Amino acid sequence: MPIAVDIDVMLARRKMSVGELADRVGITPANLAVLKNGRAKAVRFATLAALCEVLECQPGDLLRWEAEDAAGE
Repeated sequence: MPIAVDIDVMLARRKMSVGELADRVGITPANLAVLKNGRAKAVRFATLAALCEVLECQPGDLLRWEAEDAAGE
């Protein structure tokens, strides 16, 4: 997947657990784990906005594009 998710980086910077973030955002820890591990197919803007509000960051701090490896195509 060319979109990488850096929620774990922001969690470490904020010294926050996955469970605490899930509670504060209003999603289940399991759904947050799916997003955090890059297995999500989509994310709602409302969820992204809530993550940014709680983590006090911009969407670009959580998501980044990576070029796919030419061998993987």
